Amino acid sequence: MNKITLGILSGLAATSIWGAMYVVSKAVMAVIPPFSLLTSRLVLGTLSLLIAAVAQHKLKLSKTDFWRIFGVGFIGYGISLGFQFVGTDLSTAANGSLVTSATPAFVLIFAALILREKITSQRLISLIISSLGVLAVIDPRSAQLDSTLFWGNMSLVAAALTWALYSVLVRKVTRDVDVLVVSLVAFLGGMPSSALLGTYEYSTQGYGTITPGVVAGVLFLGIICTAVAMYLWNTAFALLDASLASLTFFAQPVVGTILGAIFLNEKITPLFLFGGLLISIGLVIASRE
Repeated sequence: MNKITLGILSGLAATSIWGAMYVVSKAVMAVIPPFSLLTSRLVLGTLSLLIAAVAQHKLKLSKTDFWRIFGVGFIGYGISLGFQFVGTDLSTAANGSLVTSATPAFVLIFAALILREKITSQRLISLIISSLGVLAVIDPRSAQLDSTLFWGNMSLVAAALTWALYSVLVRKVTRDVDVLVVSLVAFLGGMPSSALLGTYEYSTQGYGTITPGVVAGVLFLGIICTAVAMYLWNTAFALLDASLASLTFFAQPVVGTILGAIFLNEKITPLFLFGGLLISIGLVIASRE
């Protein structure tokens, strides 16, 4: 398997897992507030990757690299996910899906500025085709631009921008450090802010009843959706140009819609199928450059 194929499969696997994440997250967050849940996810993700890193003898890291990666993790898991939670709370799910779909475009810009990746006509065409596909999948007619949602929508834009920045910086740091170690230290970077906000949540809201189902959900979110999926996402950016790796992000709403049809009896429309086809065409065009 060549590097491009492995990178694309890693990115698609990560975003497919995240597509499944929302069904579980919705149920768990009815009991555990978002930042408390994020803290649990980061702790479980860190422990999972720490075990893997120890087993593979990959814990060697200079102090300079540690703090550099820690800062990257703070951007991704401290700032970006924080904006995502705030935006989702103050806006709507439809707006979140629409704004989040702009992430690959932001990646393209940051990759040109930070990594000096060329914005080729082929990459630009593939981004446009895939973006049209994701718009067909999520149907922007359901989005709301009401003034009361302004700060929520701005938070979602900030989340998309900072996640794009995080992803590009991951490609930069993985040039010098193994992707497993990068993923591990990045989780640590997100913990201070999430733990602080999680503690505040607990003191003001408390938790609901913790059932075996909730525990299973937390374990799934922490080990699979955080440790495994984030490692796969970082692997995609380590192996591919950032502008190509980012296109795999478009698989997320597709998987989410399919799971919604399976578990929530939501309908799959012809527009969804057309959108999925456009996303696939865009990814194929980009990968053949």
